[in-house]
Amino acid sequence: MNYTYRTKGTCSRSIRFDIEDGKVKNVRFEGGCNGNLQGIGKLVEGMSVDEVIEKLGGIRCGFKSTSCPDQLANALKEIGE
Repeated sequence: MNYTYRTKGTCSRSIRFDIEDGKVKNVRFEGGCNGNLQGIGKLVEGMSVDEVIEKLGGIRCGFKSTSCPDQLANALKEIGE
């Protein structure tokens, strides 16, 4: 299933991703630090939703209370798969 999540408090504007059989696939960030965000997408490819939430949830960017990886974890929590 395809999802789009509007980020809050980050340079990226949205995250698009797929969930197939409980695994995260095809993560694409719109805006933000392109190279780093492509890297995050590649690193989480094929990981379970719960594993991505566990690894990325709570990461902060500088003085912000969130980050692009944290926003991906929040998106996955919100869809509840």
